[in-house]
Amino acid sequence: MLRILAISNQKGGVGKTTTSINLAASLVMAGRRVLLVDIDPQGNATMGSGIDKRSLRATVYQVLLGSAPMSSVRVRSQSGGYDLIPANRELAGAEVEMVELAERETRLKKALEEIKAQYDYVLIDCPPALNLLTVNGLCAANAVMIPMQCEYYALEGLSDLVQTIKKVRMNLNPTLEIEGLLRTMYDPRNMLSQQVSDQLQQHFGDKVYRTVIPRNVRLAEAPSHGIPALSFDRQSKGAMAYLALAGEMLGKNT
Repeated sequence: MLRILAISNQKGGVGKTTTSINLAASLVMAGRRVLLVDIDPQGNATMGSGIDKRSLRATVYQVLLGSAPMSSVRVRSQSGGYDLIPANRELAGAEVEMVELAERETRLKKALEEIKAQYDYVLIDCPPALNLLTVNGLCAANAVMIPMQCEYYALEGLSDLVQTIKKVRMNLNPTLEIEGLLRTMYDPRNMLSQQVSDQLQQHFGDKVYRTVIPRNVRLAEAPSHGIPALSFDRQSKGAMAYLALAGEMLGKNT
């Protein structure tokens, strides 16, 4: 059954794009058909998938404005084995232009109707902000995956995101749920990391994934080569962790 996941956190630098790319590649390794949708104007998921965002003739920007169907902008990530709806800086202007458009919050959802039946998983890499692009991602999704670092400010931002998810559920997408909280860049030697991790588990219980993504140099290096960590160094702790995450998710959703 198709599962559409928005990977979201308004805090930057928590591993959203790293998670999007490596989870997509891990699900492909598990034999699933995967589409990754980049709705972040920075286009990092696009570059990290081996696609040059500067040379693209059409992106998710044209899709959201209704001037191109998704099937016409879709590209293949050869390094990851998944399909990609790419993004670049053009997307930064989309929010202003979408304000005037009808059903502006559900434009991504409507655009996905054309091709979503061809996939088992659609992952949406959201920007680090609670803006109209993120709301489009939340409206298109069945559930939200929240990557977060185990630090004090992460807990502060989490409450804002949970409130936004509740508002979207009340007004726009009544079936939206929290798929899970993913602890990223985790360093078990750090006492604060352990304390925040314990608080998350107390508060969110089984919504916290058992899999923890460690702080790992291979995960940081892989994007500069335009490939997922799985293709860069499959034996690295980071790559192994994302394979474990994919396994945990598939176990939950069967």
